Amino acid sequence: NLEKFLPSVLEQDYPEYEVIVVNDCSEDNSYLILGSLLLRYTHLRVSTVNKDPKFTHNKKFAQFIGIKAARHELLLFTDADCRPESDQWIASMVSHFSGKTSIVLGYGGFMDRKGLLNKYIRYESFFIAIQYLGMAIRGIPYMGVGRNLSYRRSLFFASNGFASHNHLISGDDDLFVNQRATRENCALEFRKEAHTRSVPYPSLKEWAVRKKRHLTTAPYYKLRDKVLLTLEPASRLLFYASAIILLSFMYRWVLVASILALRLITQFIVVGLNRKKLNEPGLLPFILLFDIFSPLVNGILFISNTGSKSGRNRWR
Repeated sequence: NLEKFLPSVLEQDYPEYEVIVVNDCSEDNSYLILGSLLLRYTHLRVSTVNKDPKFTHNKKFAQFIGIKAARHELLLFTDADCRPESDQWIASMVSHFSGKTSIVLGYGGFMDRKGLLNKYIRYESFFIAIQYLGMAIRGIPYMGVGRNLSYRRSLFFASNGFASHNHLISGDDDLFVNQRATRENCALEFRKEAHTRSVPYPSLKEWAVRKKRHLTTAPYYKLRDKVLLTLEPASRLLFYASAIILLSFMYRWVLVASILALRLITQFIVVGLNRKKLNEPGLLPFILLFDIFSPLVNGILFISNTGSKSGRNRWR
């Protein structure tokens, strides 16, 4: 991933910036790859976390090391398996830092591959983005994604960084934004040239493990956000269940079918417009299937996390 994607970060069209890679206990050839890149790019810096059997840590510790090493005020994050969609990524994201702005939310999607699993992974990240970007537009920012997120270094230290949720594997992105973002200090960037793309999960099992890990942060959201995010999938399930039951008994089937059709048409229009804005082709034929399927899957994964300590273990 470093060989494939890091050059696209290092070759951005931006006058002055540094790229900090945190080499977090890697046991492969990352050290050699980074060494060769250091010879080519003078603005690349590497912070290394060595493996210590007496000290276990999560991703947030590695990020903290990178933030501490940063020389500049504006921080822009992505993952090792991500690549920017263009050389205007940095310029686009940081163009919003003016006045009170301390946080900029970007879009991080997954690469388009063959197979139904890839379509579902892309649809879910796309749908989540519609929610968090849409809510932020309405003045209720509640999360961001670490694949494409920017904020001020001074905000991180003034708010004690990850201290309140450091015991959790996840939360370096969504919980940080949930606790720090406001109507006044949060901005959005969703132009195509500012997108990032990540390598999709290769198997259903690996996706489920990652999804369960991310769901461990849900109980720590603000009460307002927990209510809103619970009502949306619950209302969706209630709508489809009611429609199926009423149609099966042929109860006012014309009216029920019309309401169902109206919802689907509205959904196709909304998803279609946002699909173009976020550059996610090939998802429209699967909308109905995924719209019914995703609340059930997420509900099962969330319930399976209840009572477990999976969210407090090491992140790898």
